[in-house]
Amino acid sequence: MVRAAIVIGAVFTLGTGASAQTTGVAACDDFLTKYEACVTAKVPAAQRATFQGQLDQTRKTWSDLAKNASTKPALEGSCKQTSEQMKAALQNYGCAF
Repeated sequence: MVRAAIVIGAVFTLGTGASAQTTGVAACDDFLTKYEACVTAKVPAAQRATFQGQLDQTRKTWSDLAKNASTKPALEGSCKQTSEQMKAALQNYGCAF
């Protein structure tokens, strides 16, 4: 149940946080770094603000979840799942990760 909530929250609540903020969960931080590089380098300027907002919100959500001892254990799997979903979604922009 917690894992499903994390995935849904991470995927569908994707909008403010600092790019230097890390989650402390390797799979999450790896995805966020790659996603940010894609948005910065590949997403057209007209759409970049939307993607950046999603990135910032995801980073904040995952950071908050990582601070909670009851949700942190499920976070790695959720981040990996989100990474796979977003990898497919971002291929149209020429992003590969």
